[in-house]
Parts: sequence; C-alpha cells; structure tokens
Amino acid sequence: MLENQNYLTPQQIVAELDKYIIGQREAKKNVAIALRNRWRRMNVKEEIKGEIVPNNIMMIGPTGVGKTEIARRLAKIANAPFTKVEASKFTEVGYVGRDVESMVRDLVEQSVNLVKTQKKKEVEAKAAEAVEEAILDLLIPPLKNKTNASPSTSNTSATDAHPTTDEELNEKTRERFREKIKSGELDERKVEINVKKPAGANVGMIGGGMMDEMSMMNLQEMLSGMMPKKQKKRKVTIAEARKILLEEETSKLIDMDEVKEEAIRRAQDTGIIFIDEVDKIAAGGEKGKGGADVSREGVQRDLLPIVEGSAVNTKHGIIHTDHILFIAAGAFHFAKPSDLIPELQGRFPIRVELESLSKNDFISILREPKNALTKQYVALLSAEGVELSFNDDAIEELAEIAFKVNSEMENIGARRLHTVMSKLLNEFLYDVPEKIQPNARLLITKEMVSERLDGLVQNKDLSQYIL
Repeated sequence: MLENQNYLTPQQIVAELDKYIIGQREAKKNVAIALRNRWRRMNVKEEIKGEIVPNNIMMIGPTGVGKTEIARRLAKIANAPFTKVEASKFTEVGYVGRDVESMVRDLVEQSVNLVKTQKKKEVEAKAAEAVEEAILDLLIPPLKNKTNASPSTSNTSATDAHPTTDEELNEKTRERFREKIKSGELDERKVEINVKKPAGANVGMIGGGMMDEMSMMNLQEMLSGMMPKKQKKRKVTIAEARKILLEEETSKLIDMDEVKEEAIRRAQDTGIIFIDEVDKIAAGGEKGKGGADVSREGVQRDLLPIVEGSAVNTKHGIIHTDHILFIAAGAFHFAKPSDLIPELQGRFPIRVELESLSKNDFISILREPKNALTKQYVALLSAEGVELSFNDDAIEELAEIAFKVNSEMENIGARRLHTVMSKLLNEFLYDVPEKIQPNARLLITKEMVSERLDGLVQNKDLSQYIL
C-alpha cells in the first residue's frame, strides 16, 4: 500500500509545481490528476486494481515553456523513479544501438538508487556506531580477553590483577578517544584502512555488437561476481575514513534482494518515463523521404508494446510496464500528433497544449520561482561577497528584450532568459574579485540593461547567442 502522505491532492500538487514553473495551468492540472490517480489505484479493491491503467499524457508546445520541468518536478514531488529519454536517439542509432527497452532498464536503475538511498538513511545510525567502533579500534586496539586459562591456574589472584587493571585502563582510554572522535577533534589525524578495489573492468566487445545490451549486462555481472574482491591499504584522515567506512557498513546492513524487490515494485506502480522529442519520430514533416520514414515508424512500433504494457527483463528482475506513467512531449512544428501511428496516438489519450510565454510570464519567471535566474546570479556573486540586486524596471526591461528577441527570431522560450542574463552579467562575473572587490554592491537598473543588451536586440544574426 502506498503511503498517503507521499501523495498530495491534485490542488496541492499544482501549488508545488507553481513554486518552480510559471503558467501552464492546464498541463499542471492534468499531471496532478495523473499523479493522484496513482494513489487512488493502489487503494481500490483488489479485483479491479489491475484493470486501472494510467492515462498517459502528450504535451505539445514550443521549446523552453516547461514541458520537461513539469515532468521532472512531478517525479520529485511523488518521490518516484523518473527517467527522461529523447525519442530521436533511437532513429539515430538505427537497429544496432540501444533498444527502446533501455528506457525501462534506466527507470529500474533509478528506482534501485532511490530505494537504496532510503534504506541507507534507515540504517545510518547503526552503521555510524559500527564505523565509530572501527575507527576506535584503529587508534586504540582493545586488549585480548585473557580468561582462557585452565581451572588449576585460575586461582592465582596476583596474576589476574594486572590484566584486569590493564583492561580498565584500555577501556578508559578508548572512552576518552571515543568522545574526541564524536566531537571531531581527531578529524585531521591520519589512519590506515583497507579499501575494496573494483572487481574488474567492464567487459567490452571488439567489432560488431553480436550481443544485445541485456546479455552484455548479465555477462558483466556474472564475471564481476566470479572475480575475487581485492583490497588495498590507504592512509586517509579520520574524516575521510568515516565516509568510506560508512558506505561499506551501510552496504553490509542493506539486504539487496529486498532493495531490488522494492525497486521493481516502485518502478511498476509509481515510475514515470518522459519521452521527449516524440514529434521527431512522426513522419508527417518528412513525407517522401522513404528510408527515414520507415525508421521513424519502426521506432514508434518498438515503443508501442512498452507503452501498451509488456514484461521487460532487467538485471534486477522482470518489470511489467502496464502501470508506468508515460509522458510524451514535442514541439510539433513540422508534424502533428495525428502523424503518429494510430495505435501510439491511442496510448496517449490526454493531450495538453502548452502556451508560448508572454512578457508577463518572463517577468514572473525572473521574480517568483525558487530557482529564478535572478536568485541564482545573486547566490553566485554572494559566494564572492558581492551583493547583487535588480530594480523592478530592470526586470521588466529584461523580460521585454527576451520576449522581443523570441518574437523576431527563433522562439526558445524561457531559455532566452539565460541568453540575456549571461550577456548582461558576464562582464561583472569576469571582473570579480579583481576589479570588483568583496563587500561591493551591484544594482542592475533599466538603463544598464538597455545599454548592455542594445546590441543583442539590434543584431538580427543571433546565431552566436542561441542556446
């Protein structure tokens, strides 16, 4: 059963997305419903649970309007495995390269990492105690217990006195050093530890790929399991030793079989696969090109069984893709969603058209999100002790210029703001800390923006600035 607290209500999900993405209300609403439906499905009666399939979503809109960011933030909100893939890469590599099932294997890897991180947190306290004991043993080794003498000699109280005293002294010294380790007093002191070396390099194939990707992974795993685990001695500080030993101790405490089972279940029930550039595998914009169309349609037909629901073999086990949420996205400048094969269209019943960004959207993007570009540059310069701030007029001018350049040239959405901000602030970033000293204050005004970005607006050949 999925935890209720991990699944916000649709309105709460939209509120979370609003912290990072401006506008696109309809897209946010649809992905929020899709996410909440995950929790709803897991809480319905067993007999119908398996029949409820996710409504996959197709986002249509120009680049830079937030398609990828919506999907990525959605996965973070749900703490769900997420992987992004470009559909066009399958046409580039043809029939010899990575097969389309690799996206599902990538999702499972993400899920394994997610579960491992969670399990590590659960055993962290216990592992930290074991690491502390191991470091203490390196600094002050414990005395061997000398109680294996024969009964006939055990009555000699004089000989027993010294070991007991020595043991007490050793224990007191260990306790004193334990406190020093906890307080960090000894962090810079060096100790010698044994570190596991990798079992062996990855297996490679010379010449053509006679094995598929899954067979290659299985062979590599088998060979690495057969090779002996080597160790080497390293002299490191106690602070470094703590990190290295903590990793080893947590790995010992985690049951990897349990991790794999949980990861497969989580990938199946909550996984999200984002397929970008899906318009590049539609044949509509390239009619009459023969081979190219065949390749694109071939990729669509390869994607179809995975989106419909199939069993995919991974090195962690078999995963069923029936309940994975697929979100496809594309600009569809030269093709239409109807140019995809009908079967694939039917597997993305929810269509959402994202709007192009207006000047007001650009103003909001520069001011409101937690990761706004203005906030990023303020943070970068604060690392040098320089205080950066923007006038309201300056932000409006930046938005006006970004919107104007997008209208007249290639529309690259919010990514245009990276262009104008970089052009505006590069000289300042170059001059810090030599010409602009720490504790300086920089105020960006409308006049400064107009002066520095005048060339960008006037120059119609903007190829050097397009990201």
